[in-house]
Amino acid sequence: MEIRRATTVAELTAAQHLYDGPARQEWAERFLASDGHLMLIAYVDEVPAGFVSGIEMTHPDKGTEMCLYELSVDGPCRRRGIGRALTEALAAVARERGCYDMWVGVDLDNEAALATYRSAGAGDDGRFAMLTWKFDASA
Repeated sequence: MEIRRATTVAELTAAQHLYDGPARQEWAERFLASDGHLMLIAYVDEVPAGFVSGIEMTHPDKGTEMCLYELSVDGPCRRRGIGRALTEALAAVARERGCYDMWVGVDLDNEAALATYRSAGAGDDGRFAMLTWKFDASA
């Protein structure tokens, strides 16, 4: 397995089988052009087997932290340490970039995600509610 940072739309598109839906050219371009957005892709035999995306967030009184936005590993490649390796790689990038921490929101019943993040060194900060505003994504 090799982990590389995605830097082209072609790399993002090649990994779209790991996403919730198909990649869109304009969104992939915007992702790559957005400062502080990054995606690391794990390759097995040069085929995308998993990815982790992160977004840096900066606040005037806190500095910069990394949000682990999404992690996905292809079904046949699960339980091989790829998710943990991707999480650890994102944490290493966050440290290199001077982030003071990294965080991820996880559903409490998602045992696989909880186990992955804990195995990569994450600690539990307790329960919280996530509230969402929905907007028209076609705009």
